[in-house]
Amino acid sequence: MKKVITYGTFDLLHKGHIRLLKRARALGDHLTVCVSTDEFNAEKGKHAYTSYEDRKYILQAIRYVDEVLPEKSWDQKISDVADNDIDVFVMGDDWRGKFDFLKDYCEVVYLPRTAGISSTRIKHDLGSHLDEQ
Repeated sequence: MKKVITYGTFDLLHKGHIRLLKRARALGDHLTVCVSTDEFNAEKGKHAYTSYEDRKYILQAIRYVDEVLPEKSWDQKISDVADNDIDVFVMGDDWRGKFDFLKDYCEVVYLPRTAGISSTRIKHDLGSHLDEQ
């Protein structure tokens, strides 16, 4: 069985997220998604609109996702790959080169982002829309 892993916050789930998950799953037989916990997001200076538990629940319902694990730190990727017998690590190409250190442990693939959509853009657009009312 070929196992794939990806990471993210997956806040305000949108088409770009689903496309990433679908393409990541197509690279193997099993997809593990590591979701940033609320505590880890706070360390990164980020705040997700949706709680970790709700983001995990939503991801578990997506047919491309086989397993959801918490992402608690930047440092856990090597142990996640080793502990879960991962063959392919996948991230969006906005992270190109940042995870090449994992090539010693598995294949690393950077997938193109979906143009015109992101959680950041949704938050911005909603904020602008709310300001107009």
